[in-house]
Amino acid sequence: MFKSILVPIDLADTDLAKPAIATAATLSQTWSGAVRLLNVLPMTPVMLAEYVPADFDTQQRETSEEALSIVARESGIEPSRISTVVRQGGIYHEILEEAAAMKADLIVMTSHRPAMRTYFLGSNAGHVVRYAKCSVLVVRH
Repeated sequence: MFKSILVPIDLADTDLAKPAIATAATLSQTWSGAVRLLNVLPMTPVMLAEYVPADFDTQQRETSEEALSIVARESGIEPSRISTVVRQGGIYHEILEEAAAMKADLIVMTSHRPAMRTYFLGSNAGHVVRYAKCSVLVVRH
């Protein structure tokens, strides 16, 4: 049923992602599916571009790729069933784009309990749930 599972991860708070990774690991084992870990890097604001090194985006991407590979190794998912990808842009937009590109059957993501600001501003998880073309499982933290 779930052959292709996408798990977005915020590398600034990998503990928050652990429940989603564990859930994806169980589902991938049950359905013999593959898991892709995704990290989305924000765009460097134009006003900051002149203050950072010319290869800042490249350095950020390399650091994120290394960190994601560590998370993948520690996930308990067999290496042949897990992959990683780093994208750059708006968080929920890039999650939806990656889900479409890989033809994901399921997106598993962790979300904080809703706060008052979330009800007014929305959240990345809320946007993904609303606009994803596949099933979305939100694991509460």
